[in-house]
Amino acid sequence: MTETETLERSRPETATATGGERKRGIDRVIILLEALLRQRAPMRVGDIARRIGAPRSTTYEIVNRLLEADMLETVGTDGHVYFGRAMHLFGWAYSHHNAHYPRIIETLDRLAAETGETVQLCSLRGNKYVVLDCRDSAGPFRISSQVGVEVPIPWTASGRLLLSHMDEDAVRAFIPPEDYRLPDGRWLPQEEFLEAIALARQQGYSESAALADRFTWCLAAPILDGRGAMTLTLCFVLPIDTPEARRIELLALLRERAASLGLVGE
Repeated sequence: MTETETLERSRPETATATGGERKRGIDRVIILLEALLRQRAPMRVGDIARRIGAPRSTTYEIVNRLLEADMLETVGTDGHVYFGRAMHLFGWAYSHHNAHYPRIIETLDRLAAETGETVQLCSLRGNKYVVLDCRDSAGPFRISSQVGVEVPIPWTASGRLLLSHMDEDAVRAFIPPEDYRLPDGRWLPQEEFLEAIALARQQGYSESAALADRFTWCLAAPILDGRGAMTLTLCFVLPIDTPEARRIELLALLRERAASLGLVGE
């Protein structure tokens, strides 16, 4: 099944023909924007139409309307389009409406400056893990991360925390079987992943080594929202050969800073 087919099938059908047409139109706008987000680069309208499985005429109509609204803009002279200035304004509005987001950004900046390590803000998007923001390490072994790229949850330390509210049957149903295959071709046993979730739940933090990348060791601590739910994590991504004493020191700092960002009772 293609990515487009998966997105299309996840959308509920509406009861009436008119409502169905409207829903499909809305879905195509969302799928178009998702395609650009996943591409992470400008695309021609014809390529977008093929990617999302929509008629070219419909895709041109949607793109032209989004261009008029400044949600997309043309790039270069070859008919490429990408996100426009209105998208920046939407992001600005979100970050300023969310009173706690500046605190999180300040924490990322301070942790990166104090430790020289790569620091991430992470979450789930659907049944995938995503880095929402990142400050890259400044050391000689530079570790960087791509913000917004969706990766399988079992590859990540954060994923073990972010699924810790689920029972084992729910996790089995939530994670696609192919997501247990690591980038180097190894398969992570499902039972091992479930045990790691249980351990993260018990400890209140998570560590993983050489999963998404054989050269990195990841530490993750939870950030709780106003209801006490875990929707975000604060993470360090370290070189795999980081001494144990250094990892213990960084884990304590990470947990302290993540706890200070918790919104319980606010």
